[in-house]
Amino acid sequence: MIPRYTRPEMAAIWSDDARFQIWFEIEAHACDAMAELGFIPKAAAKAIRQKARIDPDHIRTLEAETKHDVIAFLDSLAHHIGEEARFIHQGMTSSDVLDTCLAVQLKQAGGLLQHGLDKLMAALHQQAHAHKTTPTIGRSHGIHAEPLSFGLKLAGHYAAFVRGKQRLATAIDEIATCKLSGAVGSYAHIDPRIEAYVAEKMGLAVEPHTTQVIPRDRHAMFFACLASIAGSVENLATEIRHLQRTEVGEVREAFGAGQKGSSAMPHKRNPILAENVTGLARIIRASILPTLENITLWHERDISHSSVERVIAPDATIALDFALHRLAQVIATLDIDPQAMADNLGQLRGLIHSQALMLALTAKGMSRQHAYRLIQTHAKKTWDEGGDFVARVTADKEITALLPADEIKTLCDIKRHMQHVDMIFARVFGKGKA
Repeated sequence: MIPRYTRPEMAAIWSDDARFQIWFEIEAHACDAMAELGFIPKAAAKAIRQKARIDPDHIRTLEAETKHDVIAFLDSLAHHIGEEARFIHQGMTSSDVLDTCLAVQLKQAGGLLQHGLDKLMAALHQQAHAHKTTPTIGRSHGIHAEPLSFGLKLAGHYAAFVRGKQRLATAIDEIATCKLSGAVGSYAHIDPRIEAYVAEKMGLAVEPHTTQVIPRDRHAMFFACLASIAGSVENLATEIRHLQRTEVGEVREAFGAGQKGSSAMPHKRNPILAENVTGLARIIRASILPTLENITLWHERDISHSSVERVIAPDATIALDFALHRLAQVIATLDIDPQAMADNLGQLRGLIHSQALMLALTAKGMSRQHAYRLIQTHAKKTWDEGGDFVARVTADKEITALLPADEIKTLCDIKRHMQHVDMIFARVFGKGKA
């Protein structure tokens, strides 16, 4: 991922230095276990830790010759360790190191993503509660439907990220497995107890059954989870973009004193941050197909998955990490305009109360079909001729014969749409937090 969309904390996980350090820890822990089990001298395991030096430049130089990254790494270690290096990597294969390392990195990346979700959810929590009963118009098909509160709108997005965080926790658990079973996964040259020891030290579970690689359905599920969270990111970002449109104007991204919106039009104030994370979500979702295709490998192993993962593992996690933090910033600093929401609520001149009136008529004994036609007739006249819908309804003697004017006024009170806000907030945020 390019530096523009990369946070240093996530970039560090995918750096060569971090990767080589994890490789060494895997190898060193394996040597420790071998020493405890009596397979190699304890002095050798101790010397390996004492003499080892990770030299990324030397490793890269060796890889240019060997065309094999793990062999270059082992040769570089041997160069610095000396004679005891012959005990490193005994009974292991490259995938033991590579797959276990990738599990560690994805677990670490997942932890950062959890923090990003927490930050975004905190911003949504604060704004939702600040506008818990701020009336706004709900829209379906982009058309005004019925009132709700702006806090409820944000609460729905908060709930989506709660689900995303739960799925991510499961995905992290599923991806965090260790493999030290040797070539084709038979443990022919390495004791399974070594794998168990390394898994514990690296904070991983033992993979129950491997070929020469960890099964790639685990990785597919991890990236599918990231893609799902990215979908929720885009859903919220798209809402912000729509609500910032000039014709709507209910919210605006924060705009700095020296910020410029357009190189040509000095008046422009664009939803660039929400648009930015919308684009990043597309990149993250693009990781799904190749990870699904990675599940199918030849026999016990090929490396068709390797090049894919070297690209998408850092790119997808870096992009989602950046998007979560950027969207959290957008929500935390969002300029919310309750007056614009109130103005928009009045645009349809009372048509938003059509369902309440239809249901009240049916409750008074009128058939639903007739009540629908009657209310729709006044709605059409309001659309075509202007005027106030509620006034039209109130002037209809057939309607007022069942619904007196004061009852119609009560039915058309926006507060009716706020009566269950506390209940919904308790469901979303938990009792005592509403």
